[in-house]
Amino acid sequence: MTERFTEILRNQNLPTWSAAVNHRFVEELVTGTVDDRVMINYLIQDHRFLDSFLILVGAAMASADTTEARLRFGRFAGMVSSEENTYFLRSFTALGVSEQLRNEQPDTAPTAGFKAIMREAAATRSYAAILTVLNVAEWLYYDWATQAARPLPENFVYAEWVTLHDNPDFNAFVAFIREELDRVGPTESSLCEDLFRRAVGLEKAFFDAAYA
Repeated sequence: MTERFTEILRNQNLPTWSAAVNHRFVEELVTGTVDDRVMINYLIQDHRFLDSFLILVGAAMASADTTEARLRFGRFAGMVSSEENTYFLRSFTALGVSEQLRNEQPDTAPTAGFKAIMREAAATRSYAAILTVLNVAEWLYYDWATQAARPLPENFVYAEWVTLHDNPDFNAFVAFIREELDRVGPTESSLCEDLFRRAVGLEKAFFDAAYA
């Protein structure tokens, strides 16, 4: 049986991928033991992705070659703009994070790097390139969230961040973007390999930076 293109990309970067999926931050998140300062750092920085991420999803919608794919990306953008964004705002309130702090904390290097690679992929207008960065951003989170031990912590700040990345709709979306990249990626394999490698490295660095 031929190995899937997405599996090839992940296997080429398996040590870094595994280091991110099994990161200390993930282990503490699913047990509800993340220090508040670390969680605040993480959430402020992750929320900074919203604008660049919506540009990336919009580029996927524009470059997709089927109406069904455009509809899938449109529904996903709606979820990110509503449920996921609301989670951030509720979490900031629960953790006592002021709007001033959110605005004044500078981007970490991984945050700046991830915002840049999302916009870089979007600017290529290549469906394969866009899907590559989307797959790292969403499939990697699916990977750790689906492995999280249950029951989850009672505190919604931890529990909902897991369930946002492990629920039937999200899981189906990850399956869809993997299938799409399997379909269109091999014709632009060098571009996809480069973007995948850099994006996985940024994911691991992003978790590290929460503890800086």
